[in-house]
Amino acid sequence: MTVQPGSAAVFQIPDRGLTEGCSSGWCELGAIATEPGVVTAVALVGVLTLLAFAYVRDAESACRRERRRVLDERDAFESFADRVAQIDAVSVAADATPTGVPAGALRRIDGDGGDPPGGGPSGRSVTLRRVMAAYRDTVMSLPHYRAEYDETPAESLAAELGPDAATALATDGALSSGAQSALVDRSRRAADARERLADAIGTEIDELDDREAALSVIDRRRRCLVGHLDGIRSDGEADAAIDVWNRLTDLERECDELAADRQRSLDDPPLSPESPLDGESGHPFHDYLYGAEDGPRYPVLAQVAEIADEVRADRDRVGRRIAGSD
Repeated sequence: MTVQPGSAAVFQIPDRGLTEGCSSGWCELGAIATEPGVVTAVALVGVLTLLAFAYVRDAESACRRERRRVLDERDAFESFADRVAQIDAVSVAADATPTGVPAGALRRIDGDGGDPPGGGPSGRSVTLRRVMAAYRDTVMSLPHYRAEYDETPAESLAAELGPDAATALATDGALSSGAQSALVDRSRRAADARERLADAIGTEIDELDDREAALSVIDRRRRCLVGHLDGIRSDGEADAAIDVWNRLTDLERECDELAADRQRSLDDPPLSPESPLDGESGHPFHDYLYGAEDGPRYPVLAQVAEIADEVRADRDRVGRRIAGSD
């Protein structure tokens, strides 16, 4: 995610020797547990459990990947700032600096500086080459950067740290003290912005963990209720079915509460852009995290809806069972 200059908120198999001489009931249990049929059943339950919360888990994986990349960008901008700060700046004429990047200026920067305008070969251009080398070695060396943003180093520098900074470098053909100060300051601000973004993504990861835990409890209780009812074959079946129906209704209510709570989180994200973005929806932070993913844009709400559908389907089956026992 490109954070614009100055923006703080854009955003393991046991050893055989251990079991030799075993003579207790645990050995028999171990033998049963390794029967092919039992192993298959356990594996199937594990697969179903993973599939049951695929939306949330995929979202968490996506967030962890993005957070790692954001932290890598933070480190890269900090390294770039440190390297630029160590370069000896040169004196340049105090001419007015254009507000836009002149045509061909970025090509001159990408070409490692060349000679300053109006002058012959000069050691001043060495400072420009060192700046661009530092940028290529830090920010542009990130595996995802060039592929995702499709920018030259000069274009990237202008986009990340401001076109005026790129213009100053291109116009002066060297690193002046003013340009150096601006580059260092803006690079550190870019790093700080990514630190805040990483913290916000971490908050989202924690919330995903909490939502998955809550949904897991609901789903486990749903399965237990249905399994309990299926095991009853007596005169008390109707009463048990009514009790299960009521408890399933409670679980549906809990799903509704989870959905409402998540909606409040969407409306109050851990990080918001300082100014509206073009074409943004009402949830830019979550659109940034999930908009490019193959799954749903709102994975927690989709997961809650899926579990709630299971609860309602079970409750309907229990309702038909109650009606059939009348």
